[in-house]
Amino acid sequence: MSINEPGELAGMRAAGAVVRLMLEAMKGEVRPGITTAELDEVGAGVMRQHGAQSAPTLVYGFPGVNCISLNDEAVHGIPGPRALQEGDLVKLDVTIEKDGFMADAAVSVPVGEVTEERQNLIACAERAFAKAMLVARAGFRVWEIGRAVEREVRRSGFSVIRELAGHGIGRTIHEAPRVPNYADPRDNQILTEGLVITVEPIIAAGSGRIFIAPDKWTMITADHRPAAHYEHTIVITKGAPMLLTAA
Repeated sequence: MSINEPGELAGMRAAGAVVRLMLEAMKGEVRPGITTAELDEVGAGVMRQHGAQSAPTLVYGFPGVNCISLNDEAVHGIPGPRALQEGDLVKLDVTIEKDGFMADAAVSVPVGEVTEERQNLIACAERAFAKAMLVARAGFRVWEIGRAVEREVRRSGFSVIRELAGHGIGRTIHEAPRVPNYADPRDNQILTEGLVITVEPIIAAGSGRIFIAPDKWTMITADHRPAAHYEHTIVITKGAPMLLTAA
């Protein structure tokens, strides 16, 4: 969506604030022994407290409130009885609807002590996001975001998962434009003031190829190398973008 009036910005800010609170609560509970279902309920409790609902459940019938993915699972992991273990890399992906507006963010969290490779993967996803923010501004084109992300990822020795991308958001989860993490010349829309999108580097330590698990939701790296995900919902301005889901 594009924000055209103050009420729309207030609605998006409110949705983004709930996402931020949910992620902070869930991240604070990440530890060996907690199950992904228990983590999901932590986020769900915050969500309900603020009068929001799970957007993936509402729009797509996702069997959980939040997507929680482990290690070689890139995105869309279903919460369940699996317990986190020391050394795991967990991705927390939160998308909610509040009062007709939707916001989306994700973070990758180490469980206790993780390998240097996993530490570097988490840091790379965050750096790639920061690089993208330098061109996520009015007058630039969508593909320039992807170029910035992929340059940083490749420089760090990792791979972009090309099948997965950021997107427009606002009134529903996935709106135009598609915001890939590589320079695709087909994505040549000019970014305009007020446009609301997600930027979300989704990267892997291996080839970056993925497949869908038998549960029909979870996307897993084909070589079973670890993946990381970092995401915020942003509003395009003439200068630095407005991050709706960040403190």
